[in-house]
Amino acid sequence: MQRIKLGSSLELSQIVYGMWRLGDDSDTSVEHITAKIKSCLEQGITTFDQADIYGGYTAEALLGQALAADPKLRSKMEIVTKCDIVAPMGRYSDASVKYYDTTRAHIEQSVQTSLSEMRLDHIDLLLIHRPDPLMDHHETGAALDDLVTSGKVRAVGVSNFRPWDVELLQSAMRTPLVTNQIEISLGEIGPFTNGDIAFHQRQRQPLMAWSPLGGGVLMGGSDKLHDVMDEIAGAHGVDRAAVAVAFLLAHPAQIIPVMGTNNLSRIERISDALKVTLDRPTWFRLYEAALGHEVP
Repeated sequence: MQRIKLGSSLELSQIVYGMWRLGDDSDTSVEHITAKIKSCLEQGITTFDQADIYGGYTAEALLGQALAADPKLRSKMEIVTKCDIVAPMGRYSDASVKYYDTTRAHIEQSVQTSLSEMRLDHIDLLLIHRPDPLMDHHETGAALDDLVTSGKVRAVGVSNFRPWDVELLQSAMRTPLVTNQIEISLGEIGPFTNGDIAFHQRQRQPLMAWSPLGGGVLMGGSDKLHDVMDEIAGAHGVDRAAVAVAFLLAHPAQIIPVMGTNNLSRIERISDALKVTLDRPTWFRLYEAALGHEVP
């Protein structure tokens, strides 16, 4: 599996395993989580995506238990996590409302908690999870710079930011933001034309794509898009998921799909996307089907 370079010092696997559903699995045992990690590693998927809020603020600790049981795994992995969402659950159950917090104090405390929960001495990539309407970009930027300087975080980026949000935060930082994790899929094709992908492509910043299967919508149902996906999948001996991921991988912006599933048999097939080669007409067949009409 190819490696994607982010900034000057970090590389991620071409496909990332997303752990947002880790705490939702009926089996959260160390053995089961370790099996998921090893299945990914066997395919060359070395990057694992977390966030403090996942699983109601439990997913990081679940990963930490697995890493504590088998410490050798850590050296084979890049770990991504996110912060700034405060929701009235788990450690923030006394919060009166859901809100975003990009203050220095909150970011630093979040990082320290994430390091402790996941049993890490550093985080490979830290993302600000959601744009904060009250963000003081000077305070937030300085906090992120200092975390990189301290060695607690190797690289920093954002998630769900629009181009102007990225530019605002970057304007107050010494450290380059290396990625933006946004929703991109055959079920959410807006970023291909609304400027999101173009902005990062111009900046030479690979994008991470959450929900590349459209929250599962692309796997079920029957319409023109599903028919085209099935035709391509059949020709390559794969399933719809592989086609949906291949659609993103084919783009020159270096889109990194973040795949989240708790099903071991599906995890074992994530890399099937690499078996699918889409020429330009075939890519546009999928795009046209997703649009629901011919391109202008």
